[in-house]
Amino acid sequence: MRTYKNLLLGAAALAGLTAFLTPATASAQQSGISRTNLQRHDISVSGYETIQARIDFQAHSAFGMHNHPGEELIYVLEGTFEYQIEGEKPIILKAGDVLFIPKGKNHSAKNVGNGKASELATYIVEKNKPLLVLKNK
Repeated sequence: MRTYKNLLLGAAALAGLTAFLTPATASAQQSGISRTNLQRHDISVSGYETIQARIDFQAHSAFGMHNHPGEELIYVLEGTFEYQIEGEKPIILKAGDVLFIPKGKNHSAKNVGNGKASELATYIVEKNKPLLVLKNK
């Protein structure tokens, strides 16, 4: 009985992790983008958590308009990106540059270089909400 209960708990945990990864990962894999989730922790603000991920873009790949249930802080690790935040002019960032995206603000990212581009994305988001919401066209 104990083994069966442990198996069920393990399956539930795996299902929860899969739900956390699936929306962003599935979309990313379709467009030449890979995501490596680095850490996820509750923070001192009730109902919020922080999630950190490395996102790698193959040359000329892009991720369309989307938003998050909280703030996103971006640090460009390598390459050259064009970010478009809804209602603002596009911005070009290179390795070492940073960007802040406010909660719920639609935005997109595109690797505009000829090689790989990578970013470190840190999210401060509401718990139990999808990390990524694609904008309907």
